[in-house]
Amino acid sequence: MNPIEIASDLIRFKTVNPPGDEQAAALYVAEFLEKHGFSIERHDFAPGRSSLIATFAGTDADLAPLVFTGHLDTVPLGAASWSFDPYGEIRGDRLYGRGSSDMKAAVAAMLVAAATARARHLLKRGLSLVITAAEETGSAGARHLAGLGVFGGASGLLVGEPTNNRLAVAHKGALHLRYRTRGTTAHGSMPHLGINAVTKAITAIAALEGNNLFAQPPHTLLGKPTATVTSIHGGENVNSVPDACTFTLDVRTLPGMDHESTRASLQQVFGTDVELDACLADMPPVGTNPDDPFVRCVADVLLSYTSDSGAEPIGVSYFTDASVLQPAYGGCPTVILGPGEAGQAHQTDEYCLITNIEIAAEIYSQVVCEWCGT
Repeated sequence: MNPIEIASDLIRFKTVNPPGDEQAAALYVAEFLEKHGFSIERHDFAPGRSSLIATFAGTDADLAPLVFTGHLDTVPLGAASWSFDPYGEIRGDRLYGRGSSDMKAAVAAMLVAAATARARHLLKRGLSLVITAAEETGSAGARHLAGLGVFGGASGLLVGEPTNNRLAVAHKGALHLRYRTRGTTAHGSMPHLGINAVTKAITAIAALEGNNLFAQPPHTLLGKPTATVTSIHGGENVNSVPDACTFTLDVRTLPGMDHESTRASLQQVFGTDVELDACLADMPPVGTNPDDPFVRCVADVLLSYTSDSGAEPIGVSYFTDASVLQPAYGGCPTVILGPGEAGQAHQTDEYCLITNIEIAAEIYSQVVCEWCGT
């Protein structure tokens, strides 16, 4: 049960999303866990788009299980040439390949930890692994599972996204919105006969820039919420007044912020000349009190592998499947901890340190033993 070999195997599966095609990798994971006594449920939200729920029941049915989660899909390789094999190559202490940091190495470490804990002990508290498809495109796999109602309770959720094996307890939410303004076209030499949709959009954007939309104190670990205009498209030719314009907004929210209320606040700022055209992503923020017993358990385990500062809770800027899974599991305490490095995610020549993968497998295994009991 070598986590480096398993991570290398997982990287060789071409699960680039789009199109995804996680089924073969999911079957590999399922076969491994079945051999180690886990019950497997496979759920496909589309042909070839497989997610798994693997469970091993504890001896005390009154105790809610511990849940590990990771995803099998990766982003595309990008246009730049790779210096190493994008489907797995080891050089020194680095395992190169798309998905190595984000986040097949973590999935491999979870598999080894689950099998190791299962082989050594009968657990009082059950253990589940939720292995998802399509995380990279808005957590479609996790949303599908949540919609099926297949989750019960959870005493803790551990997400293996890249943190360099540091303990994260919060991440911002992501609300991606597209807005539209409408006007009336006219000849460019007679603009008074038209209504300029681009001008309407610029007026709305200026109102946003000058508005204290988020009147709340910064989060201790995540800082301030943000709203950033990321694109604007309007007009077709240089000599006509544009009658349509769209712009997109990337809003990053903090734990405690409700996305429906956030959209309503934005609409108040923009006024009636701007309409919401589409919600492109709606990933709620995630946060857990650092003093929660599950968080403290993970932090105590980390102290065996790092300095005091390495076990101190942090926040991360990206969103995870926890945006969907934490509420689906009834708001259970959630930590984000994985061997990958966030700066390597989606990069050309992405890699994960082999040492980190081995340590992650040990950390995960110890968390299972400490939290689930024997």
